[in-house]
Amino acid sequence: MRRRLEGWKVGLCVGIGVFLSNIPTVQLAAQIGHDPGGSPYREILLHPAIGLAVGHLSGDRGRVDAGVSNAQTIALRYELPSGRSMLFQFNIAYLMGDRFILNPFADSSSAERKTGPYPSDLILTEIGLHLRLTGSKTWHRFGPYAGIGLGVLFDVNSPGDTTKSGYKFGTKVGLSGSTGVRWYPRRRRLFINAEARGQLWRLKYPSSFHATLAPDGSRVLPLNAALTDWTFHPWMSVGLGWTF
Repeated sequence: MRRRLEGWKVGLCVGIGVFLSNIPTVQLAAQIGHDPGGSPYREILLHPAIGLAVGHLSGDRGRVDAGVSNAQTIALRYELPSGRSMLFQFNIAYLMGDRFILNPFADSSSAERKTGPYPSDLILTEIGLHLRLTGSKTWHRFGPYAGIGLGVLFDVNSPGDTTKSGYKFGTKVGLSGSTGVRWYPRRRRLFINAEARGQLWRLKYPSSFHATLAPDGSRVLPLNAALTDWTFHPWMSVGLGWTF
């Protein structure tokens, strides 16, 4: 009985081996995963990259319309990969916007209380951290991502304090959150980038905005309103990049 059982096991193993040897390779590959030639996934080159983007920044000017907005933007970006999914991004952007000038010495009903808008340009320097949502691969040549950034904004072209109110944009810390997608054509080193960003910075108003300096006794800001004001700015951009 034992010999018959052992013979049956040997015969079964031989039969399975003969059966598997006759299954086409394509069928086995289909069972295991995607055929490499038809897979929707492509490896991303994990090398440094440089990019150029143009866009438009809009959004809140603050409680009294004194902030910069409505800016055409151009940005230069340099990237360094960190692992398979993360990368550091270094940005420098030129924001060509405008702002209004508030005059606390003019009546609230006067055309001189708020004039403009006047050209007001900013430079943003920023370091960001981005997460590739599909890891080190693209899906059908698309690579979505999300990121955060911390930067500094500099006022480089301002109308100045023409009313002697004491207000100026100055130098500010900026915070950002972004999401976007990249498309990699046949040449994997080239990519096209589309991004939606939310940019934050804080305005600081002078004490003259609380004072009753106008002939009609009005104030630019009520006394119970803070002299600081966070403003939020949607920022849309498109650009090209190259991976070294």
